[in-house]
Amino acid sequence: MSDDARLSTRAADLRREFDESFSRVAGRDEAPLEDVLAIQVAGDGYALRLAECAGLFADRRVAALPTTVPELLGLVGFRATLVPVYDLRALLGYPRGGTPRWMVSTAGDALVALAFDAFEAHLRVERSLLVADDAPAVPHAPRVARLPGGARPLISVPSLLAAIEAMARRSRSKEP
Repeated sequence: MSDDARLSTRAADLRREFDESFSRVAGRDEAPLEDVLAIQVAGDGYALRLAECAGLFADRRVAALPTTVPELLGLVGFRATLVPVYDLRALLGYPRGGTPRWMVSTAGDALVALAFDAFEAHLRVERSLLVADDAPAVPHAPRVARLPGGARPLISVPSLLAAIEAMARRSRSKEP
């Protein structure tokens, strides 16, 4: 076979492979993945779905507010917007400490910041490793993330936002 014939055959093979690649379902053989943040709250390991967070911030100055809501730390500025900051320790039932160093802003319509003690890692894990917890011991964590280094409660940001909204309604109803 001549060089021209081999080159033509190779070009035809490449063209066929290229055309067939469009008929294959993308990611069919890959497990669905989920991005999670591994964090620490009061020394305990937790996880957050990255899709439920809009941003991760460190060392933001929180302006304290006079409030009857103990979970509310104050306000912080994100991109020219004032956002209420809630202490994740208090929301999860831990005693309140000082102002935590880290916070995430929530994704979606309700813009809130959740403050926590330590950020450990951003991980991409198979969605099958985020499993229902049959008897959740942690409020707002109905699932467990089986991450490298051990299982962690997976905090549901929508559940936290619903609890915060309920607290805000109760607080408004107590106002004179």
